Amino acid sequence: MQPGQIRQYDYEYRRNGTAVNFMFTEPLGSWRKVDVRDTKTMIDWAQEMRLLLDEDYPDAVKVIVICDNLNTHKIGSLYEAFPPQEAKRLRDRLELHYTPKHASWLNVAEIELSLLTRQCLQRRIPDLPTLRQQAQKWYERRNENQKSVDWQFTCEDARIKLKRLYPQI
Repeated sequence: MQPGQIRQYDYEYRRNGTAVNFMFTEPLGSWRKVDVRDTKTMIDWAQEMRLLLDEDYPDAVKVIVICDNLNTHKIGSLYEAFPPQEAKRLRDRLELHYTPKHASWLNVAEIELSLLTRQCLQRRIPDLPTLRQQAQKWYERRNENQKSVDWQFTCEDARIKLKRLYPQI
């Protein structure tokens, strides 16, 4: 340091860890939920499905879930995580659909994740419990305000843009 110079210091980036955000959204109901975990294994996904079925939709006979094509997003994950009778109970209430490779049905969830990132995660968060708390506050506030995604992509638009994916009759 010399007189008249700006004080300088060495900055060292310190990573506080990583986290996985499981995003669930029901666009027509203006509902979403984010669960934060430290891993995204088959067991994590199966546990999230059980929470979704038993806590979020306990009275639903069947819950339709649209997933991306990750190797953990499969019925077999339920059998990895739970005893056979519990896995079957969950499987019987779950209907999985997977997004096509080149046409995403997950855009609504992607929009919600983008909003979560811009509105909640644009700063350093010191630890997993704080991240969980902040994510929960974010989705509860959006749910209370009945914020929804204004989806403009119609079936007619899809038939034009994704013509090669639709059968010709």
